[in-house]
Amino acid sequence: MAAHFALLIDPAASDDARDDFAATFTVLDPSAPALSISELSTQRGDGVFESIGVVHAHPQEVGAHLERLAHSALLCDLPAPHLEQWRQAVARAAAACGAGESVIKLILSRGVEHGPAPTAWVTAAVAADNSVARAHGVRVVTLDRGIDAGAADRAPWLLLGAKTLSYAVNMAALREAHRRGADDAVFVSSDGVVLEAPTASVVLRLGDRFVTPAVASGILHGTTQISLFEHLAVQGHRTAYETVPVRTLQQADAAWLLSSVRLAAPITAVDGVALPVDRELTASVNDYLLSPRD
Repeated sequence: MAAHFALLIDPAASDDARDDFAATFTVLDPSAPALSISELSTQRGDGVFESIGVVHAHPQEVGAHLERLAHSALLCDLPAPHLEQWRQAVARAAAACGAGESVIKLILSRGVEHGPAPTAWVTAAVAADNSVARAHGVRVVTLDRGIDAGAADRAPWLLLGAKTLSYAVNMAALREAHRRGADDAVFVSSDGVVLEAPTASVVLRLGDRFVTPAVASGILHGTTQISLFEHLAVQGHRTAYETVPVRTLQQADAAWLLSSVRLAAPITAVDGVALPVDRELTASVNDYLLSPRD
């Protein structure tokens, strides 16, 4: 998924009073070197990011992604991103996307070591083909995250609610899931509470209700999950944020992993035990998620 568009942002210029931030952007060759070897994003994973799904050059849920970027920056003690500057950068990147599905990534790094300002950039790339996961689902295993459900409140320095560049644990969890013969993982707390997947939110259907783990447990609040819950509410369905024990996931009437690019992938098995799949509902949900959403 190599980038076909890259844009460097001058975050220091965002303090200027202006309506047009075009002069603060520098278009880069996405295949050329661009970062300093002292860049803390690569040395320490010290920064935050967002991935925005794009459908036929329309970036989805831009406002929600920018708000989450700002929230992650706040948790990491990074300078607050100027949301209008970033919105215009997203628009520039989206204009470089063609038909079909793409992904725009927003990266805000602490910058170079001992540098005066953060580093910021945006990229656009063609998205991976997620049609198989959407249509046929994914098998998941539950993996202990090594923290209890109250860790986020007790230890905010763990940055559990921030979308940071430090994804080594998330990628290690995916590799472990593959070693166990599954497609993905679901993190659970050491006290048996469902948290999230390494790159997705978890949504369950329990009877006539749709439930997702409460964000108070320190999980990332999913933009796609928020959008889906709004859609379900309009359709008259009940939705809730709750503490979800592992056994509830294993006994759900249906469940999905939700993310901005893969969208809704039904969970077909949990720890080797089959889970019911509502294919008609899944297709309807993905039709909605592929529609233009602001």
